[in-house]
Amino acid sequence: MTEHEEQPTAERDRAHTETGEEQPRQAAQDVAGESGAQVSTDITAAGVPEAAIPELVIISGMSGAGRSTAAKCLEDLGWFVVDNLPPALIPTMVELGARSQGNVARIAVVVDVRGRRFFDNLRQSLADLDTKGVTRRIVFLESSDEALVRRFESVRRPHPLQGDGRIVDGIAAERELLRELRGDADLVIDTSSLNVHELRAKMDAQFAGDEEPELRATVMSFGFKYGLPVDADLVADMRFLPNPHWVPELRPYTGLNEEVAAYVFNQPGAKEFLDRYAELLRLIAAGYRREGKRYVTIAIGCTGGKHRSVAMSEKLAARLAAEGVETVVVHRDMGRE
Repeated sequence: MTEHEEQPTAERDRAHTETGEEQPRQAAQDVAGESGAQVSTDITAAGVPEAAIPELVIISGMSGAGRSTAAKCLEDLGWFVVDNLPPALIPTMVELGARSQGNVARIAVVVDVRGRRFFDNLRQSLADLDTKGVTRRIVFLESSDEALVRRFESVRRPHPLQGDGRIVDGIAAERELLRELRGDADLVIDTSSLNVHELRAKMDAQFAGDEEPELRATVMSFGFKYGLPVDADLVADMRFLPNPHWVPELRPYTGLNEEVAAYVFNQPGAKEFLDRYAELLRLIAAGYRREGKRYVTIAIGCTGGKHRSVAMSEKLAARLAAEGVETVVVHRDMGRE
């Protein structure tokens, strides 16, 4: 059973927990193409000025990772959102937007395994759009197996691809199916530990418009023993510094403690690293702006994500904020030990 088929109305209206994954809103129905009809996709046809071609965002990712929440966020920002559109019909939707006389300037399309019989057409559709000058981005919603299982179990729903197997079997099949698309994504968001509001904040940071700051940064401390953050754009390793864990009077505290932070930055190389990494980030940030990237996640790691990475993340975030970069600090693993 897919997310559309044979579900009672009451259950279909229930939202996913944690990331607020909602059941799909009604999108394009009975579209020519499924019935075999030929549909023109000549976006550059006479009478359609190039300036009228709408901006396009493809939203995809793991079932239960927050696709509907991401789509709803874009809808709230004024985007025209189409849920579960067969990929072969994306050029048709863009053409219709181009012929709307500017009424549909931004289109977001949710593509996922519910339309898996059409999924193989996605790459060809994107290639066609590229040749016609359509500005498009791919947003991929990612989440850990554990988080996805928990979300499906909490609403007592099967995974769209699990068939007669377990939820984890469906998740594994979906990861394999989406592997190539994930590699092509312009923005990957890991929602494993995000709530609805945090996911919306990440989408707002990327798509809210020109009135927003040019670049937003999340500086995330983490512990290597808990794994790398899958949505990190940049990763730095603080394990070259002595660990306050081995100082008995500092062990109970975190990098937010002044004495712990002082211990970390009194070590050889700590201040030098902060200065040079901040300088490197200025160079990278300038390049991101030129390429139109408006959101970056900088991960700072140590062994457990409690002392060194926390102290360095706080200092680095303060540097970025002082230079006009809107910055959020997240301590992913602090308190897990």
